[in-house]
This record gives sequence, structure tokens and C-alpha cells, in this order.
Amino acid sequence: MEPLVEVVVGRLGLDGSSNTYVVILQERGGERLLPIWIGQAEAESILLEMNGVRKERPLTHDLCKGLIVGLGAVLDRVEITRVEQRTYYAELHLSRAGESYRVDARPSDSIAIALRTGSPMFASSSLLAEPALEEEEAEAPPFVEPAAPDRGDQLTPEQLKRHLEGLRPEDFGKFRP
Repeated sequence: MEPLVEVVVGRLGLDGSSNTYVVILQERGGERLLPIWIGQAEAESILLEMNGVRKERPLTHDLCKGLIVGLGAVLDRVEITRVEQRTYYAELHLSRAGESYRVDARPSDSIAIALRTGSPMFASSSLLAEPALEEEEAEAPPFVEPAAPDRGDQLTPEQLKRHLEGLRPEDFGKFRP
């Protein structure tokens, strides 16, 4: 089995070249990166959780957390296991009453659920790449936590969309294929 490396969310935003959202996972305590292009709903869910925004009614990932907890299970970890034909695969590793369970899941959903449960995330070592920074960018820190969009007590979908669209491709660093 390939070694797993713990990862955390480094950045989240809109990739201007493809007009799709990307979450960039970073090796905990390291510099290697794993960019994963995701859907708008998952990007919004991840950003809402990262910024502590609570909606009046539970979103899908809040529902998943509620089901896990309500059934007396624990999300032990998320594993992003492989990529095949540009599609990433992940597993939720759950435990309940001394039994272990693996659930196939999309990485974007897995990340959103892990953030809600405080569970660690891991990726196969071969999926992580060293950041390829240009010389003038080398002095800047590679990641900064996403800033909370300007919001009162609630973040509207339009405010979230404007925040994500305001991010530039340069905000994600340079990656080697």
C-alpha cells in the first residue's frame, strides 16, 4: 500500500483559466500540494465551513455529519486514494461499535465532511507535487488562509460567489503537471 500523507486545505477559489473551482490541499508541515478541481456547491460548502458560517437549515454536508454522529459513528479519517482519467477518488473511513467501514466518496464531499467533523485528511504520497514557484514569487509564503468574505451574520450566495470569483489564478501558485 502506498504511503499516505496528512493534508490540510491550503486554498480555495476559482481557476480563471477553466472557470471552475479548485481546492488546494497542502501537506501538513510541508510544501507539497494537491490541487483538485471541484463543483461550485462543494466549493461553497467548504468555504462556509472554513469561515464558520452557519445556515438556518443544514446543507448536504451538514446532513452527512448529522447522519454519522446520529448513528453513533466517527469519521476517523478521509483518504484521497488515487486519480484515474483525471478523476480523483476518496474514501471515508468510519468506525462504529468496534467495526470499521469504508465509504467511496468524491474528494470534494469528503473534504467538506472532514472539515465539519474535525477529522484528519490524507492523500496518497504520489498525488502530491512540489510547488513550482517562479523566482519573484519564491519569497512570498505559498499559502494564506482564505479570508472570510465581508458578511454580517449570514453569507449570501451572491457574496460567496463574488468572493470566489475575485480570486486570481496567481492566488493558487504554479503547479507542474
